[in-house]
Amino acid sequence: MIKKKPHIIIFNPDQWRSDVQGHLGNPAAVTPVIDSLIQKDAVSFRNAYCQNTVCTPSRCSFMTGWYPHVRGHRTMYHMLHPEHNEPNLLKILKENGYFVWWGGKNDLIPGQTCDQNYCHIRFKPSPDDFKRWGYAPQEGNHGGDLAWRGNPDGKNYYSFFKGKLDKKDKDIFCDSDWQMVLGAIDFIKNYNDEKPLCIFLPLQYPHPPYCVEEPWYSITDRNKIPPRAHSPENWEGKPAILKGIARGQNLSAYTEEEWTELRAVYYGMCSRVDYQFGLLLDALKNKKLYNDSAVFLFSDHGDYTGDFGIVEKTQNTFEDALSRVPFIVKPPADTPVKPGVNNVLTELIDFTATVYELAGTKPDYDHFGKSLLPVISGKIKTHRDAAFCEGGRRLGEIQAMERESSSAETNALYSPRIRLQITDEGIYHGKAAMCRTEKYKYIRRFYETDEFYDLENDPLEEKNLINETAFAMEISRHRDRLLTWYMETCDIVPRITDQR
Repeated sequence: MIKKKPHIIIFNPDQWRSDVQGHLGNPAAVTPVIDSLIQKDAVSFRNAYCQNTVCTPSRCSFMTGWYPHVRGHRTMYHMLHPEHNEPNLLKILKENGYFVWWGGKNDLIPGQTCDQNYCHIRFKPSPDDFKRWGYAPQEGNHGGDLAWRGNPDGKNYYSFFKGKLDKKDKDIFCDSDWQMVLGAIDFIKNYNDEKPLCIFLPLQYPHPPYCVEEPWYSITDRNKIPPRAHSPENWEGKPAILKGIARGQNLSAYTEEEWTELRAVYYGMCSRVDYQFGLLLDALKNKKLYNDSAVFLFSDHGDYTGDFGIVEKTQNTFEDALSRVPFIVKPPADTPVKPGVNNVLTELIDFTATVYELAGTKPDYDHFGKSLLPVISGKIKTHRDAAFCEGGRRLGEIQAMERESSSAETNALYSPRIRLQITDEGIYHGKAAMCRTEKYKYIRRFYETDEFYDLENDPLEEKNLINETAFAMEISRHRDRLLTWYMETCDIVPRITDQR
């Protein structure tokens, strides 16, 4: 008897750092939906790492099972190209009998590419949708009036801090995320096709600007937020881009109370996403699709949120604030699961491999993901001995500078970072790669001093130990492990061979 293919539900928040989850021990994080889910149905991977710390490279990685270096996906302006024989999980599922519904942001396929190659529906709300929902569209954290930034010389101008959203007389602030969630719920309610479903919900939140409506604006107890990481004196041991961003964002005048408020709003954004996730799960249960669904919740990367006195992210730094992400997996009911928190090292490319196994699909290309099903079932206790993340560019690599960005020559929100990426007058955007093991993190930098952190004694990664002789053997071991990784994954040979 052929096993029925499960529905694949991909709930993909943007820029959610892993430590803002209640069940991982953060007393300020309000995430009751996820916390409840992992008690009986799902596994939360505490040590899950993305393969690049910005949107497009990370998405290209977890939708292929490739590391960014395999095909040069190290920039926001190089996406997945089918004409270059670059695979895409959505396209593969569509070609293997899935009905694919996509609602939310892109950062995955080129704008000049037809959506129909990847999905049956690319959802955009209609006037009838808004009428049925009883809401009018609102511009949330990625649009609307920018007056909240204040004076260009003020301390808030590059802070990304917008604060409380005005939902007026409604119960929600109906921005693009709410529109996508409501659209997905409508689709689930009305879906009667026999094809298995793939729902891809790549949301905007909790990507800054930091803003959210009530009740999530006030849901976080400010007094419970853990301490943040502080920058070392003169930025010793840290890459130049962090010092450059700190100078450009000009947040040194922020008081600790102001940092706490900014962080609390970010926590509230995560809580709103958790609530929306619960609505999606309820829709699956009401339609009796929940037991037949494999549900994945993970973020593409994290956010500094005040760590080291900066906000947002970079493409070539790898502190856990950026590289460690939430990763929740609920398998279908007929798949063994040992629910709870699992401490094994995982990478987002393992998502791809897990979906392939669940869907009974054998991709026609080589990839580097490892299915998580044996770990989820409790059959094995180990998974990976190391996790890897990478980014940056070579000097002179113009196509990776992101000069296309509107922030390159303006005072836009991202300009403190983008201005550093588009110049070769400094070494701000140099290539780098991370090797993270159980206790340590090693970062190889192409143009700057390497980094090494003792994560047990310095979990915030405030002190670079690269020159400490007491760690020389561990540093050497991690450097060798990074080289082995590069040799194993440096390229892929297509399975379709050419005539000579």
